Amino acid sequence: MSILHRAHFTTSAARLDQLPPPGAPEIGFVGRSNAGKSSAINVLTQQRRLAFSSKTPGRTRLINMFGIPDPLDPERDLGFLVDLPGYGYAKVPKELQAHWQAFIESYFRTRQALNGLVVVMDIRHPLREYDREMLAFAVARELPAHALLTKADKLGRGRQGEILRAVRRELEADFGDRVTVQTFSSESRQGVDEARAVVAGWLGM
Repeated sequence: MSILHRAHFTTSAARLDQLPPPGAPEIGFVGRSNAGKSSAINVLTQQRRLAFSSKTPGRTRLINMFGIPDPLDPERDLGFLVDLPGYGYAKVPKELQAHWQAFIESYFRTRQALNGLVVVMDIRHPLREYDREMLAFAVARELPAHALLTKADKLGRGRQGEILRAVRRELEADFGDRVTVQTFSSESRQGVDEARAVVAGWLGM
């Protein structure tokens, strides 16, 4: 069993100064609202309600951190999964959208503990403008990035493969080999082991 199943809620923050001092490596999860980000975190950690999942866009309004405790010292976290506010939330006031966007971008620019970025995209609507911006942030900071094409169960295997190949070609054209990509489904558990291995590897676990 992956050590990620030990993940526990650590803290929430509405501003960068509310985050704990940087220490153990952090893996950021970001994506458009309702792309399946919280569901992906829950499946990867084998927990049903670790990250709050909602059908209402924009419910993740804070940076939520989930620590992975040391099996030999439960008081010490070996790393963190960081659930970042979703973007593309049409029902949220523009002022709040701007605040969240600035918040996420500041976290990317300044958080030294950030060790990798998972960009979650609905496989039916991949590589929207802000997805590309998030990937570009990671590449600019020389961080590994992984594109998770979620809700793959909504499509047949043939169509999944077509989209995966197309996205891979675009990522290679824009970022070389700096960004990896896979299909994923929280419902069918497709790609869960692959994604879990990526995240655990970035955390050194």
